[in-house]
Amino acid sequence: MKLYTQHLSRSSGDDPEAGPMVEMNTTPLIDVMLVLLVMLIITIPVQLHSVNLDMPSMQAGTMPEVVEVQMNAAGFLQWNGETLADMQAVQARMAAARAQPVQPEIHLKPSFDTPYSFVAAFLVMANRAGLQKVGVVNQGG
Repeated sequence: MKLYTQHLSRSSGDDPEAGPMVEMNTTPLIDVMLVLLVMLIITIPVQLHSVNLDMPSMQAGTMPEVVEVQMNAAGFLQWNGETLADMQAVQARMAAARAQPVQPEIHLKPSFDTPYSFVAAFLVMANRAGLQKVGVVNQGG
């Protein structure tokens, strides 16, 4: 048996590296991959993405007024601390805010148990009134 394994390790003469190569030659594979990578980089168009922002132009000393509107779970509104009786009063305040030269920022502060339908209804009313600076503010907790 020992004679047989020695015979297999020596295919021709005494040179141990004279046997068939078992490893694959990776040089051509790497060359082809590099060529494909270069072609891919050349063919990809340059992406120039830009986002156009319509930034407000602020004149010196014209900071917008901040109106805090608080809403409770029953849907009652307080406009800067003053309780509004009905929806006509809310719409009148929104129309007055729209008529100002610099629209005020409306910060809606619903309580944590206010149904979303009340908040959505207020936002729809503000949109229809033409108010552009309306946001919902989290009161925390």
